Amino acid sequence: MDLASFLIQSLNAVQYGLLLFLVASGLTLVFGIMGVINLAHGSFYMVGAYMAFALSPVVARFGGGFFAMLALGLVLAVLFGYLLEWLFFSYLYQREHLQQVLMTYGLILVFEELRSIAVGDDGHGVAPPPLLAGSIALGEVMTYPVYRLFISAACIAIALGMYFVIARTRLGMRVRAGASNREMVRALGIDIRLLYRIVFAAGVALAALAGMIAAPVSSVYPGMGAQVLIVCFVVVVIGGIGSVRGALLASLLVGVVDTFGKVLIPQAAGVLVYVLMAAILLWRPEGLFKSA
Repeated sequence: MDLASFLIQSLNAVQYGLLLFLVASGLTLVFGIMGVINLAHGSFYMVGAYMAFALSPVVARFGGGFFAMLALGLVLAVLFGYLLEWLFFSYLYQREHLQQVLMTYGLILVFEELRSIAVGDDGHGVAPPPLLAGSIALGEVMTYPVYRLFISAACIAIALGMYFVIARTRLGMRVRAGASNREMVRALGIDIRLLYRIVFAAGVALAALAGMIAAPVSSVYPGMGAQVLIVCFVVVVIGGIGSVRGALLASLLVGVVDTFGKVLIPQAAGVLVYVLMAAILLWRPEGLFKSA
C-alpha cells in the first residue's frame, strides 16, 4: 500500500468512525442514562436517511438547499423523538429488559412496514450539495471527495458541542446526575421525566442526523438501520455503557479496524470488529471507560 492509498484509507476510517459515533452516541445516552435497551435505534438512522430523500425535493421547491433540509429534518427528528418517548418509551423504564427488547423490536417492524408503504422497497440516492460535490487531489492520480471531509468536520463539531453541553452546562450536569442516581435527582425537585424526554429526543436526533448526512455517500435502502444497529451496540460495549467519550474512541477504533480490514484482510473483514470487541472485553470487562 503506497502513501496515497494509506492516506485515503485513513480518511475513510476516520470518516466512518466519526459517523458511527454520531449514531452510537445517541444509543449510549439512552442506554446508559435511561437504562432502556433500544433495538429501534438503527431505525432512527434509517428514518433520517429517508427524510433526506423525501425532504430534498420539497425544500428545493421552496428555494432551499441541502443545509435547509438538514435543519428541517433535525427539527422533525427532535419532535419525533419527543413524541415517541411520550407514547412508548416512558412506559419501559421500570420494565424488565426482555419487555424492552420485545417492544423496541416491534417498533422496528412497524418502521420497516411504514417505510415500505410510503416509499417502496427500492434503493434511492441523495445528491450532495453542489458546494461539496467536488474532490481534492491526493497525489498525481488519486482524489478524495470533499463531501466526505465535510462529514468528518460536521461530526467533530457535533462531538465538541456534545462535550460542551454535557460537561459545561446545567442541563449536562442534570443528565450526568440522572445517570448516576435518578432517585436523588427526583428528590431534588428535577423533573426526571422531562429530562428523559430531552435525552431521548436528542438521541433520536443524533441518529437521524447521521442518516441524513450519510445518505449522499451510502444511498438510501431498506434494512440499512439493522446493519448500523449491530455495530452501534459493539461501539457502546467497547466504549463503556453510558460513556460518550468511550463511544467516540470505540467508534474510531471500529472505523480503523473495519476499513483497513476490508483492504488488507478482506476474507476476515466481517469478524475483525467482533474480535476487537472480544479482546477489549477480556482486557477491560467494563469497557474502555467505566462510567459516563
